[in-house]
Amino acid sequence: MSETARTYADQITSPAVYAQPDELHKAFAALRANDPLAWLEPEGFRPFWAATKHQDIMEISRQNKLFTNGEREILSPVATEEQVYAIMGGPHLVRTLVQMDDPDHFKFRHLTQQWFLPQNVRQRSEAVKAIAREFVDKMEDMGGECDFVNDIALYYPLRVIMQILGVPKEDEPLMLKLTQELFGAADEDYSRDADALGQKDVAAGLAAMQSVVGDFFAYFTDITKDRRANPKDDVASVIANGQIDGEPIGEFEAMSYYVIVAAAGHDTTSASTAGGVLAMLEARDQLDKFMADPQGLSRTTVDEAIRWTTPVKHFMRTAQDDYELRGNTIRKGESIMLCYSSGNRDEEVFDDPFSFKVDRSPNKLISFGYGGHMCLGMHLARLEMMTLYEELFSRVKSIELAGEPKHIKTTFVGGPKSVPIRYKF
Repeated sequence: MSETARTYADQITSPAVYAQPDELHKAFAALRANDPLAWLEPEGFRPFWAATKHQDIMEISRQNKLFTNGEREILSPVATEEQVYAIMGGPHLVRTLVQMDDPDHFKFRHLTQQWFLPQNVRQRSEAVKAIAREFVDKMEDMGGECDFVNDIALYYPLRVIMQILGVPKEDEPLMLKLTQELFGAADEDYSRDADALGQKDVAAGLAAMQSVVGDFFAYFTDITKDRRANPKDDVASVIANGQIDGEPIGEFEAMSYYVIVAAAGHDTTSASTAGGVLAMLEARDQLDKFMADPQGLSRTTVDEAIRWTTPVKHFMRTAQDDYELRGNTIRKGESIMLCYSSGNRDEEVFDDPFSFKVDRSPNKLISFGYGGHMCLGMHLARLEMMTLYEELFSRVKSIELAGEPKHIKTTFVGGPKSVPIRYKF
């Protein structure tokens, strides 16, 4: 390892550091400048390469046959990996699109892809507008103060994706709880077993995660039975009745599919929605600029919010053959951490990358990934965020922070977990 890699290896693998964005970006900036493709050997983890430059993340991401997902899709401690193998007979608790490589990835992605194509997403714009109006009305009724994350940003995209998936409104609190426990497992405020987290009890922590996945599976088993008997115009019916190579989709894959649509389809959008609002509240000139023209600036502001927040912090890839990159040889079987948070602050790609700009254009954000695994729901996410921002900032007269914001402790998916605000309509 280089001296820079030794200095920052533990930081970029620590959930607590991701809850301190300034510290995280200081670490990534040092790696980009001094060791952009760093070999890291952090304590408690299998060694891996960290790709921190935008160009390198793109280069790796576009080569899906050479750099695969199936062996190691996210960063996990060695102890956790070993226990998952012992329990599952493989590296994963679920098998979603994230864990798949072609040809399975293409086949499973194709099942629901129609629902998330731009033309089909646009057809939902009126329904999304109605939901956005409902939540801005809620803000107005709350009397001038709320926590934008816990009162609005968590529930608005949840309502949208649950309508598409086919989950009834009364079950949304359960889906929110399970999603937070899934992606917030490293944060004591969300973990199902905070004691195990505090004591670093790997077995208990994994048992808690299995319990979360089990609750997801139990819920969607009932949904599957219903949709097979009574198909509806929703994604749940597509999954329940889906076929791969002429055979019904496997139960494990079906349950996993529901989980990725329900969880990733909500949490990433929620994080970016809150992250963009927080960024504008901390850059008043940008807030003023956006409030002067929310309709005209909504698209660029949303993309900047997604770049700024980078809700999916990383994915891992595993080399299937030796590969030369930046004068280094990535050996067959070695893993690479695609550091999206770093790529989105790359000084060679973004002008003044540490400033939030509501009119940034072009914006080569890499938050949605690249190549064959590019985010399936990115068009829906943009529509949701643009619609809410247009509705909120065309109506609100003033808005400001009313307390200290907080961020989720996670190395995988997350953003702000509390943004207290004060406002007038």
